[in-house]
Amino acid sequence: MKKTLKLMAFALLAAGLLACGSKEQKLTIDDVKAAEKTLMNDDWTMNMEVAPQVAETYCKFVEQNPDSPEAPTWLFHAMEINVNLKNPDKCTELCNQLVDKYPQSTWSPRSLMLLGSYVYEEQLNDTAAAHKTYQRLIDEYPNESLSNDAKVLIKCLGLTDEEKLQMILLSQYEEEEEDL
Repeated sequence: MKKTLKLMAFALLAAGLLACGSKEQKLTIDDVKAAEKTLMNDDWTMNMEVAPQVAETYCKFVEQNPDSPEAPTWLFHAMEINVNLKNPDKCTELCNQLVDKYPQSTWSPRSLMLLGSYVYEEQLNDTAAAHKTYQRLIDEYPNESLSNDAKVLIKCLGLTDEEKLQMILLSQYEEEEEDL
């Protein structure tokens, strides 16, 4: 019943947006939050039926309100949804938009990490693109803790899980030796 009500509420919101025609209604934070409430099922899994519309609502809000302090957050969440939808082109677009328009946002380095690891490495198995993305993170955000993670991930590109484990164990051993 709750699921049906959530779907109906989101459908009404979407219908209202579409009915605006050429005079598009400006979205508010409340509109975005209402759409967001429909994103998760009762068991905390993503509602894949409404996920594309929720991501589009996030993007539309940012388009209409680019100076809003929430804009980087919504772009990142739209990117997360598109990662789950396995839409690499949209993920790349959203990441670039976030880093280019909001470089000082804490979400920008996170979006580069998400793009490199989940989109390029996991979904596309494109180690060259992952390397380039990790390097961009290192170059543009050298003081971020994620930059250190990106350096490690570059070293692990193309390695098997066993080789990665050996590398981690060797690194830990070397650190212990240095401490003695």
